[in-house]
Amino acid sequence: MAVETSMLDPTDRRILEELAADARLTLAELGRRVNLSPPAARERLQRLERTGVIKGYHAEIDPTALGYPLTAIVRVRPAARQLPRIQELAASIPEVSECHRITGEDCFFLKIHLRSLDELDGVLDQFLVYGQTTTSLVQSSPLPHRPPPLGG
Repeated sequence: MAVETSMLDPTDRRILEELAADARLTLAELGRRVNLSPPAARERLQRLERTGVIKGYHAEIDPTALGYPLTAIVRVRPAARQLPRIQELAASIPEVSECHRITGEDCFFLKIHLRSLDELDGVLDQFLVYGQTTTSLVQSSPLPHRPPPLGG
């Protein structure tokens, strides 16, 4: 159950901005930054979680620090009647960090982290059983992940 964006007041939006910048804020600090008491901040936060505006809290992990210096973007065009297999396969491969169903000629957009270029063939071969792939290697990420616009 998602809340209508028109139901988010400026304080809700400010809470989202603060948490997007630092999800580890204490309730006391969050309340201080948005001019609420800690209990009021907790109540607002719980409502944003309950209504699905806040879906979770995550650590941003550098794949390179874990030995995955290469990132590939793979678009997959499934063969006839193989559409469900692609998402099942993507979920089973640990190197796949994102899988998006998209419009256009290709049906899926995957983000894959690799230790070396040699690993790419092994990952792609699993998808080629069910369709065609188009692959690009990420050279740099001038704008890594950021939250959606939080303005009114």
